[in-house]
Amino acid sequence: MTSVGSGLDASGPLKDILEIWHEHRAAVLFATTCILALVWFYLELLPRNNIEPTNLKPNQQATSSIILEEKIITGGEKAKDVATGPRRIKGELRRTDSARKSLGSGEERRIQILVFYSSLIGNTERIANGAAEGLGTSLGEGYNSHSTFLKPIVLDLAEADYDEYFISTPKQTEPNTPVEYFYLILLPSYNIDSINDNLLEHMRETHHDFRIDTAPLSGILGYSVFGFGDREGWPTEDEGFCFQAKEVDKWMAKLTGRKRAYPLGMADTKRELKERLDEWIGGVKDIMGLVARTGSLGEGVPGSGDAVESDDEYASGEDDDEVLVDESLTAKQSKRKEKPSNIDDVEDLGRIMKASQADSKTASSAPVAVDFTTYTKSTSKRPPQTIKEMVPKNSPTYASLTKQGYSIVGSHSGVKICRWTKSALRGRGSCYKFSFYGIASHQCMETTPSLSCSNKCVFCWRHGTNPVGTTWRWVVDPPELIFDGVKAGHYKKIKMLRGVPGVRAERFAEAMRIRHCALSLVGEPIFYPHINEFLAMLHGERISSFLVCNAQHPDQLAALKAVTQLYVSIDASNKESLRKIDRPLHRDFWERFQRCLEILREKRFKQRTVFRLTLVKGFNVEDEVEGYADLVEKGLPCFVEIKGVTYCGTSSSAGAGLSMANVPFYAEVTEFVEALNKKLNERGLKYGIAAEHAHSCCVLIASERFRVDGKWHTRIDYQRFFELLEERGADGDWTPEEYMGPETPEWATWGQGGFDPRDTRVDRKGRKIEV
Repeated sequence: MTSVGSGLDASGPLKDILEIWHEHRAAVLFATTCILALVWFYLELLPRNNIEPTNLKPNQQATSSIILEEKIITGGEKAKDVATGPRRIKGELRRTDSARKSLGSGEERRIQILVFYSSLIGNTERIANGAAEGLGTSLGEGYNSHSTFLKPIVLDLAEADYDEYFISTPKQTEPNTPVEYFYLILLPSYNIDSINDNLLEHMRETHHDFRIDTAPLSGILGYSVFGFGDREGWPTEDEGFCFQAKEVDKWMAKLTGRKRAYPLGMADTKRELKERLDEWIGGVKDIMGLVARTGSLGEGVPGSGDAVESDDEYASGEDDDEVLVDESLTAKQSKRKEKPSNIDDVEDLGRIMKASQADSKTASSAPVAVDFTTYTKSTSKRPPQTIKEMVPKNSPTYASLTKQGYSIVGSHSGVKICRWTKSALRGRGSCYKFSFYGIASHQCMETTPSLSCSNKCVFCWRHGTNPVGTTWRWVVDPPELIFDGVKAGHYKKIKMLRGVPGVRAERFAEAMRIRHCALSLVGEPIFYPHINEFLAMLHGERISSFLVCNAQHPDQLAALKAVTQLYVSIDASNKESLRKIDRPLHRDFWERFQRCLEILREKRFKQRTVFRLTLVKGFNVEDEVEGYADLVEKGLPCFVEIKGVTYCGTSSSAGAGLSMANVPFYAEVTEFVEALNKKLNERGLKYGIAAEHAHSCCVLIASERFRVDGKWHTRIDYQRFFELLEERGADGDWTPEEYMGPETPEWATWGQGGFDPRDTRVDRKGRKIEV
């Protein structure tokens, strides 16, 4: 106790100070607070232009930029401070999408997200503020050093100036530091008059006003719309679920020039709001990452960003050219012809090339090398030929093909996404190859190593305007370049489908592994001098191959090594019909045709061979069953595919003598198939009708070799095929039966329609069809 007491006595002065502090501390703290408040208030009154922005740290500069940006966008009295405010970080001038991709290390992109909403009771306002806050937090960290995401701004459509935001892009107050805008619109649908109706009316008037550009918002980076609805009141989209959000999405597509960055999101506010909204926001974040890295939304499939879902893929004659025609189509055909188009399709190449030829009549050029073969061995002297590219990048052919969605690889090859690939990705069914042979369309690559052909068929999608010739006279690209190029092009196009409405995640993931290659796009694949090397590369990566040729190159066909399935197009049963339909360049076309059938007969015990019969009403259907039976008897193929022709609906096809009247109905195709099958049986040939795919207007006749215990086995054991290749080589001795696959599914057999029951069939409007 003594030591403690003495310690306290030693600290007498300190004790006095503490007593004074405890007695007067409230007054001291209050006085200090008042003094600090006065100092802060005084500093706030100082002029802003006395602050030098160069003295700020980078993070302080970004913060001040965000504050200024809010003043600029929200307007009001705060906007007046801009002229006297601090100078913002020097940015870049407005660039095109291609220019943005090439930003240097010293340039920075400033991106402002504007979140618009409409709300009657405040629910959407709370959701919009929450979404903006979440985006601001996640994007504030930045995706790279060249992009700055400003704090998202939330705007009520009831208060926003439409002329400022929806008749043109927001004005740039400082041209040296431009800001790029991204629109997000959250919209509930009401069945009463609301701000939504005013917005839609404004959009319609803006788009149709002749004084204003039809796409006045094309300067923004992109947009996306999310709709709220109630399925209890409006159970389906057709009955009104989120109908106003769909209308805004449509008009925004028109006003922005097709810059839909992410698909329209829709949610039932009583059941699935959080789940659907989180998915939509997550997708928007991914797109923002792409914008930050590249400065643009990237590329999309033809039709991406359109105001409404395109129906062209069901009637444009793409790739596999399968059709399902009904009587109503002929009535609508005249109306379709009246619709103007601003896209130069490949069918228009004739007009384009004639125009270009008219401008260059005075220029000298070497004559085209055409080999009208084999009637004489004479080798007369010809002018020297300049070896050139088949499809130069500056040619109208290249421009038109790329517009239609083709990716040109090298100088003479191409790849394109088939409409059935898009259909399979959305669970709307695969093509006949899946029904007949077990090939999933979303894992199939449509390509050709040669865009040139030796025929000018009346039903060709390009109507003879593509490069043609009887001999290869162009630059030859190496097979490695073509193989790598078509794969890259295919995967790129698959990735572009990530935002298509209805695409299934599991099928999208499966589509990133090519399992099959259909060498049947356009042109003549067998014309390519290194076709065997290209096939070997496909098989080396366990990609099965279907190769289609036009029966005009017997030497190349005879030298062809193993393919998974070999097709020959049989477009007519006699010489005169073949001349009218295929319009071949070879003068000895019929002799070449016959020789190819003989080669196929020799190959039938080494690989699967197929005759493809394309029925053109008025050309090769009537009274030609007997002639087709003669051809089948001559070639004895493993399979015979019979399908109706597709009409492209162009003036060039009409000039070739083809019209909608030449497209057979499916009932006519099945009638022809039954008649042909009867003729084959009368001749003692062992064939039968094995499968059908009504949606493709296609029926399969198969040899009895592929019927086991009364069951058809038209599918392929792909694993076994590759094992045979590895064991015996491409020239090995094996039979098609050795890689015959499992039993053909019941739903694909004759009389069952051939539509996969796991998928959903829809009409051109996307409405479900009961199968």
